[in-house]
Amino acid sequence: MEYKDYYAVLGIASDATLDQIKKAYRLLAKAHHPDMSKEPGAEHRFKEAAEAYACLKNPEKRAAYDALGKMPGEQGFAAPHGWSSAFAHEQSSFEDVDFAEFLASIGSRTNGQRSKAEHTQPLSGRDLKDTVHISLIDSLLGCKMNLALKVGEIDKHIEVTVPAGVRKGQSIRLRGMGGQGRRGGPPGDLYLHVDLKTDPIFKPIGDDLYFDLAVSPWEAVLGAEIQVPTLQDPVILTLPPGTSSSQKLRIKGRGLPSGVGKRGDLYGVVHIEVPVYIGEEERLLYTSLSKISNFNPRPT
Repeated sequence: MEYKDYYAVLGIASDATLDQIKKAYRLLAKAHHPDMSKEPGAEHRFKEAAEAYACLKNPEKRAAYDALGKMPGEQGFAAPHGWSSAFAHEQSSFEDVDFAEFLASIGSRTNGQRSKAEHTQPLSGRDLKDTVHISLIDSLLGCKMNLALKVGEIDKHIEVTVPAGVRKGQSIRLRGMGGQGRRGGPPGDLYLHVDLKTDPIFKPIGDDLYFDLAVSPWEAVLGAEIQVPTLQDPVILTLPPGTSSSQKLRIKGRGLPSGVGKRGDLYGVVHIEVPVYIGEEERLLYTSLSKISNFNPRPT
């Protein structure tokens, strides 16, 4: 049997982490994939990399492979004592066995030796997952929620504390609230995936919040001090003279939690609203303005 140095195939050290193994495989697979490379031997190198990755990404297969020991400079590989008989009914000799097939047999033999013990060992309960939808203010300040869950055949009513500063996409772990353990094993955990409810005023984008800021034509031209909402108390926003429609005005640190003690920003997106109904005096003023103003919104 030909021994294969899977670490050398992937170009990594024997103590490489799983992330390093994955990164090395992705680079090789991309470089030598038959659809990407027309170089001679590319397909063979692609298959070798896939075989090495399939072994090393699996903790049990990797442990079995590492237990064989490294054989630098050797092409032939002799079977450990007792392994030839495992293939006697399928192969004419152990030398005919594929190396990857041999490693797979190690895993199956090891699992078989453990199977009896596993039937008597305590088993932890299954971890469960669910989603909770919270408001933007609850994301900022935290809250308590009462949830009704069905775990197997059991209905559970639990109170969940949502911590202040929790962010969309995070999970809240409730220890021992998952499936029941077996043979005296501990219960599993419950993971609550956090999602945000749609808000009538604010639109979250990342850690920042956006809202529509309606202003009058004269406020846009002359500037103004405008009271605007935030997730907590309203604040005064300074509208600079000559503000245009769709301009974004930032209020720093009034967005969603973005880290320990930090928050995103709040943006007011300006929309200039034109009055639909006006009185006679207003009409006269607009008429006078139209006659004396040199402003041309369509210069081209």
